[in-house]
Amino acid sequence: MNGPIKTAVFPVAGLGTRFLPATKASPKEMLPVVDKPLIQYAVEEAVAAGMTQMVFITGRNKRAIEDHFDKAFELETELESRGREALLESIRNIVPKHVSCIYVRQPEALGLGHAVLCAKPVVGDEPFAVILADDLIDGSPSTLQQMVEVFKERKSSVLGVQKIPREESNKYGVIRGAALEARLHRLDGIVEKPKPADAPSNLAVVGRYILTPAVFGFLERIGKGTGGEIQLTDGIARLLETEDVLALEFEGTRYDCGSKLGYMMANLVYGLRHPEVGQEFSAFATGLVRGKAG
Repeated sequence: MNGPIKTAVFPVAGLGTRFLPATKASPKEMLPVVDKPLIQYAVEEAVAAGMTQMVFITGRNKRAIEDHFDKAFELETELESRGREALLESIRNIVPKHVSCIYVRQPEALGLGHAVLCAKPVVGDEPFAVILADDLIDGSPSTLQQMVEVFKERKSSVLGVQKIPREESNKYGVIRGAALEARLHRLDGIVEKPKPADAPSNLAVVGRYILTPAVFGFLERIGKGTGGEIQLTDGIARLLETEDVLALEFEGTRYDCGSKLGYMMANLVYGLRHPEVGQEFSAFATGLVRGKAG
């Protein structure tokens, strides 16, 4: 496991029920933050971290994701004929030429652990990343880049974690661990969605993982856990019995775009700094605040 991490896995087969009716016929991962869908931000993060193979674990009604990363001949021809060079380049460069996209169908929604297991034939015996697109994390360097650096040094699985209020522990996988250095912990345990009174800490995993291929063997054997699903957290709990698993408190701001509030917050922040509309949007938002204050 001395080479670079080449593969990023994107579990995108979920139904997105918290955004119905918007997600009735369109994937939640295609919800835009200003002018780019969530899944594109996730892919850009993986590419920036040096990954060249994007594996999407898809389900029904997810064709829009494939179309988004595919070539659009008619659209490109139309933009070229109108001289819209900037837009044309943005369409052509959604995925750099050296990056490949692979789509694997998850036949049944059996949980995040099962979705990751579906990637095994593509990933093989190499370490890989898992990115949940509805966790949009704003940081420089990106969260995944920070985690790759830890993996290069330690050669162990790395989970991206952040501090949460204990009363929210029943929404996350929560770790128990010992501090190795500032912001880096070695796991002693991990629990999926514990009750606040039972949570081993206030550090929760939030949508970023770098895993060794050994996790696949445990995911194949663990069976169903919380919610009647095959939980990735349970596979990681078994993995740390045989090898080190680390947790990095990443530097950056996370927006939970699986929730309406987090999604609106992300659009506000990214909209305010958008090069095309940021200045006018800032003036509009300031006017709203002043009007409310007055």
